Amino acid sequence: MTREPKIDRSEQRLRELGYKQELKRELTSFTNFSVSFSVVSILTGLTSLYGSALKSGGPVVIIWGWVFVSIMSMCVAASMAEICSSYPTSGGLYFWSSKLAGKHGPFYAWVTGWWNLLGQFGCTAGIDFGLAILLCSVITFKTGFVFERWHVVLIYFSLLIIHGMINTFLIKFMAIMNTISVWVHIGGVVIILVTLLVKTESKASASFVFTEFVNKTGWSSSVYVVLLGLLQSQFTMTGEHDASALMTEETKNADVAGPIGILMAVGVSFVAGLGYLLALTFGIQDLDRVLTTTMGNPITQIFVDSVGETGAILLLVILLVAQFFCGNASVTANSRMIYAFSRDNAMPGSQYFHQIHPTLKSPIWGIWLSCFVSALLGLMYLADEAAFSAITSIATIGLYISYGLPTFCRLVYCENFEPGPISLGRFSIPIGVVSCVWIVIITVLFVLPTSSPVNAKNMNYTVVVVAASAIYIFGNWYFNARHWFKGPISNIDIEY
Repeated sequence: MTREPKIDRSEQRLRELGYKQELKRELTSFTNFSVSFSVVSILTGLTSLYGSALKSGGPVVIIWGWVFVSIMSMCVAASMAEICSSYPTSGGLYFWSSKLAGKHGPFYAWVTGWWNLLGQFGCTAGIDFGLAILLCSVITFKTGFVFERWHVVLIYFSLLIIHGMINTFLIKFMAIMNTISVWVHIGGVVIILVTLLVKTESKASASFVFTEFVNKTGWSSSVYVVLLGLLQSQFTMTGEHDASALMTEETKNADVAGPIGILMAVGVSFVAGLGYLLALTFGIQDLDRVLTTTMGNPITQIFVDSVGETGAILLLVILLVAQFFCGNASVTANSRMIYAFSRDNAMPGSQYFHQIHPTLKSPIWGIWLSCFVSALLGLMYLADEAAFSAITSIATIGLYISYGLPTFCRLVYCENFEPGPISLGRFSIPIGVVSCVWIVIITVLFVLPTSSPVNAKNMNYTVVVVAASAIYIFGNWYFNARHWFKGPISNIDIEY
């Protein structure tokens, strides 16, 4: 008599949720956390938008805004972690919405999935584009070569191709790369913090770092300027902390490791990010010189003023390496979402995008779709340099709407929720309410114009992309998908 091979608890739970094990379940709790932490990447988000925040509120908004946004993000992450513990699948957010909303599940799954997909494309684009801009800044600083916009876009395309190749052919090394990424980020923050505090001869005063307000936006309302300044922190904390959820089908003890990965990504990022921001802001010796720098990035100017040209190059290399790992992890998470969403026939070309390569054991089509759509978003930069801010806003809005919808379903259809091993208990409802309110606020905030007077050059084109996306998502549902999309599709016959 032949016995069936014993399956572990995570695979059994996946079967109960309706899916067979197709991806290799090799990730540990730490390597699962490392994916989310790498995508949040404080050395990417905080670096890319430091100059914008410095003009929209200055040091007081940079430091205290980071603290406030981190608290709000932890509320959102806690709500997500609780649901992830109950439903540990690569479908992540849209699967959660489907199960929680009961008979309304297909609608919520459709809307959640598409907003998440938009946000993930925007996040991948924002990360790699920020890397391209920083790389150009470093080359300009060292050689004096002046980059045209099309040069930046070509470098951006090259980075996407490299990340696509790594995710395609080096999937067996992804866990190692993400582990290295964690230590690059943490070690990088420590090196930058110690270097700037030791080498900066005339550090900024504590009153400057914690109370100085700057407004170079043209807007007269200080409250509005402060809210604009939160984009830096919110984009950084957007960073796909659902990546831990998207990787649960590749994680051991997924109903515990996935939620812990989400919470740790936000908690560790807050501590490390605060150290990084304090180091940078205490390192400002001449605010006007930093604001008007010709080096392409205010942080380059801060490094040069503090440690000289050679030291600045070494610190910038740390940032470049960290951002490279971040972009790579973002493509990984994005491709897993495409794989899961297309597995349920929710995307055009689903028959291709849900395929796992038999030898490479990765969703090849999903990887390259992620790179291709992100490349298209980058083309906006050819029309306007303000496109980078628009891309980061798209990422923030798309991802946070998708974060909020499962939490909303958890609140409204609470009778459908059965907690997993990680539960918020009596705090679940109040934390969920805070999360949903915050998401509504930032969704409105990040489609508003960032500079005054508003014209074609500085208009926030996020509103155009978000409006077009909303028309597609809801219009396609009403006229098409509601007739055939039934939510997540089981691909296994479950025996009880």
